[in-house]
Parts: sequence; structure tokens; C-alpha cells
Amino acid sequence: MGKVSILILFDLLMACLAVYTGWFIRFGTSLEASSLFGLGALFFAAVLIVSSFLCELYNLEKNAGKKEISAKVIVSMALSFFILATAYYLIPQLMIGRGVLALSLGSFAVYQFLGHLAFRISSSLPTFAKRVLILGTGPLANKMGSVMNGMSHNYVLAGYVNCTNETVLVPLHSIIGSGEGLAETVQKEKAHKIVVSLSERRGSFPLRDVLDCKLGGIEVMDAPSFYEQVTGKLLIENITPSWFIFSDGFRITHSKMLLKRVFDMFTSVAALLVALPMIPFIVLAVKADSPGPVLFRQIRVGQKGKKFALYKFRTMRNDAEAETGAVWSQENDPRVTRIGRWLRKSRLDEIPQLYNVLRGDMSLVGPRPERPEFISQLSEAIPFYTERHYVKPGITGWAQIKYPYGASVDDSLEKLRYDLFYIKHLSPLLDIFILVETAKVMLFGRGGR
Repeated sequence: MGKVSILILFDLLMACLAVYTGWFIRFGTSLEASSLFGLGALFFAAVLIVSSFLCELYNLEKNAGKKEISAKVIVSMALSFFILATAYYLIPQLMIGRGVLALSLGSFAVYQFLGHLAFRISSSLPTFAKRVLILGTGPLANKMGSVMNGMSHNYVLAGYVNCTNETVLVPLHSIIGSGEGLAETVQKEKAHKIVVSLSERRGSFPLRDVLDCKLGGIEVMDAPSFYEQVTGKLLIENITPSWFIFSDGFRITHSKMLLKRVFDMFTSVAALLVALPMIPFIVLAVKADSPGPVLFRQIRVGQKGKKFALYKFRTMRNDAEAETGAVWSQENDPRVTRIGRWLRKSRLDEIPQLYNVLRGDMSLVGPRPERPEFISQLSEAIPFYTERHYVKPGITGWAQIKYPYGASVDDSLEKLRYDLFYIKHLSPLLDIFILVETAKVMLFGRGGR
């Protein structure tokens, strides 16, 4: 069970305990089991979990201290109260009582703060982290070591194992053995995992020793798979076509695409209905801010390299590229209008792309469509770049919630790592997760330019 799943399960139990606590404090009697797991209590628990997710209490990518956890808990409780109050007004049958509600929210805040703080502290201790042995000492091994140092609450670097003909680019004091004595080194260092990170395996891979470790219960992974596991993106520079063929994932079936299309249609219609009251105000704001059309039309490259017209609310001056031609948008771009800057931060400029989704040019979730002017340049500079065109481009995507706005070839490479990870693991659950994360980005205005 993953760490996030453990936290969610903990919070569910604490939510039920909080209802019991609130009831006991309010009435001085024990709550019956049937009531504890009744519709009102379960709805209360579900709202708390959703609010905690929106407030990033389950984001374990960054270590959080007391102040950050307490701030997130407070915001989550305020959001929960607003959602519950609205729901109770519309559906009174869900109410657990005003006094019980206030006491339950307070109790849950205490339980959640203490539980999450204890979980984060214990997860960061070396005792609970997996010890990893890196087989190799070259550039790839050095990169894997750097990745682990950035994920110290999950993994601890036990050391590097040197192999014949392998260049040494790692700290010498971290080399703790050689390939021929790998099994003994694993036992001595109490390693849980071996990451094979050899720049060149021919003539240097200790096959017999690695096999002994594998059969002895030690997990063995190659560097690209380990990198994918801990970062949520692909190590493109060290991936071969055979890796794509033999690795799990990358199965874009007809049934998956049909389900994705049905989901896109229903969700786009619902989103348009929600956005409909805002559209007249956005139109008036764009027209009042600068001369030019309200909608901006631009040719992009979609699935299988097919070009299509993408629509957005205009956020730049009407003549933004009259002199320069096609250029990437930069941070604090002077071409962006005042209203345009706000529209980009809130992502409201992308509402017209729901029309592209209904037409079938795009999906709600997928790699962002790029301009044809940049495709040839990026395809030459970045390996496997055209593989992102195997699925429809999206309004939002894994790269959009994981990486800031891209404005260079290097940024495009980094975003491609995430795009290919998404294509590999494409599923309805991943799409829903990305949409929820995108809602958080819209609420907090992160990443736009």
C-alpha cells in the first residue's frame, strides 16, 4: 500500500473518530455504531478527504514542517465547513447537527495535524527508508544518486558498486564494492534494491551476481524504470526503442480511447454549462482592455501530426507576433495584456478549447499541442518527441501540473518526460487525478505566464 493510501485510510478512520468525539462531547453519551457509519457521517468523512486532497495534504513530494501542515489543515477545515454548510442547506438529511459538526471538525483538525506530522517525521527517518545500491559509477549512476538525494524521505543511498571498464564519476568514498562481490555487498549493507546504472553493459555486467541477488529476494531495477518510479517522468536520454516495446504500459487500446472520448464529451458539456455565466464578462473585459478580436485562433499539431485550429480567449496584443514571428511566451511577457495576464493565471483563457474537445481535435487531458513552427526543431533536438502525437493533445496534462510553463528546447525536453509518462500510464483514474490537480492550479493561479 502506498504512503498516500495509508494517509487517506488514516484520515477516514480519524473522521469517524471525530464524529464519535463530537457526539460524546456534545451529549455525553456514546454514539451507536450504526449512526457512526451512517450516511451523514460517511458524507462528512468524504468531504474532509476531498478538502484535504485539494489543500495538498496528501502531496508527499516535498517535506512539510509544522507551520505548513497546520496552515493546510486550517484551510482544509474552512473549505470543508463551506462545502458541508452548502450541502446541509440543500439536503438537510445529511446533517449531523450544528454542535456536533463544529466539535467534529475541531477534533478532526487535531487528529489530522498530529497524525500527518508524525507520519512525515517517521517517513523521513533512515530506518523507514529503503536502502538502494547503485550498480555502476559512471554518469548514469551519478544521476541516479542525485535523484535519490532529492528523495531522501523514500530512499537512502547505500553506495555504489564499481564494475570493470566503468568510468568513475561518483564520489570515491561512496564506492563500497565491486560487481564480483555484489551479493556480499548487498548483505553487508542490508540493501533492499539494486539499481542497474551501467553506461555500457557489454563486458561489464555481473550477470551471475545480479541473478543471485534477484533470486535471493532483492529487487533489481534498471535506471530508467527506477527514475520513472521516483520522479513520475521518463529518463528519455537513456531509453531505447526496445525499452518502449518491452516495458509495461504504452497500450493505447480502442476501448481506452472510446471511454476517454465519452468522458471528454460529458465533462466538456458540464464544464461549458458551469462557465457559461462567466463568458459574457470575459468577453467584455477582453474587448475593453485592448483592441482586437475576443477569440484567438492558432494552428497546432494534434494526434498523428494532424493540424487543427485551436481557440482561446485573446490574452496578447493583436499584433503580438507581427514583427518577431512565432516565438515562445516568456515570463512577464510584455505582449500579454492586463486582462490576459489574469486569464492565463486562472486558465480561463482556455475555456474556448472545450469546443475543440467537442469537435474531437483535443481531449481534456493529454500533452499540450505545439505549434507547427516548433515541431521540426523539437523533433530534431529531442529523442522520441513525435511519440507524444500518438494520443490527442489536451487542455491540461501531466506535464502541466508537474512542470512550470515551458519556453525553450530544454523545457520541452523536461515536459516530454512527463508527457510520455502519461501516455505510458494512460487511464481514466489518472485523467481524473490530473483534472482535480488542474482545479487546484486554477484556484491558486500557479504556473501561467
